[in-house]
Amino acid sequence: MWTFTFRRALATIPTLLAVISVCYFLLHATPGGPFDSERQVSAAVLANLQAKYHLDRPIWQQYLFYLQSVVQGDLGASFRYADWSVNDLVGKALPVSLAIGGSAMLLSIVIGVAAGIAAALKQNSLVDHVVMLISNVGSAFPSFVIGPVLIMVFALWLGWLPAGGWNEFELRFLVLPVALLTFINVSTIGRVMRGSLIEVMHSNFIRTARAKGLPERVVVLR
Repeated sequence: MWTFTFRRALATIPTLLAVISVCYFLLHATPGGPFDSERQVSAAVLANLQAKYHLDRPIWQQYLFYLQSVVQGDLGASFRYADWSVNDLVGKALPVSLAIGGSAMLLSIVIGVAAGIAAALKQNSLVDHVVMLISNVGSAFPSFVIGPVLIMVFALWLGWLPAGGWNEFELRFLVLPVALLTFINVSTIGRVMRGSLIEVMHSNFIRTARAKGLPERVVVLR
């Protein structure tokens, strides 16, 4: 198991390198630069800025400088926000993302697996139809459509929850974003769990387990 995990971890290195390279050169191919703005600076100041960030070097040298910084964990300075580095921006937003994403993933796994099992065990019943309806709605409508609908209903019409903000991890500000991500993930997990369980439940080893007298609960859970 550890050998397989180690090999899979090594396999991600060329994938990450390819993604970083493609994004880097695509950004270089776009028009404009990080210091293009309405406020014009003198040629001397612009030359100093470009020299500081290695923008006066050939593109392959810029790329190598960037890779070196990434390997060292330095994502560079932010060209958008003065006196901020990219590491500072990521570090400030990471706890919020982890709180929302982690909570949503935990709820999605629990609810999605439970819903998928219920739908598979009661195939073609009302429970199955409801689970598949939710799964289809979650798959058909993207999050940027469902999100505004949730805000409109629960924040604007009913006034139960805030429409935005964060307020230092206050629970009521977590509800809508976590609910949105949970709904999207449950639709996928529930559908996959249902299909997989239906296929497994018709396997020969399941029939053997039932023939030996194992309880249905043990058969399903194990």
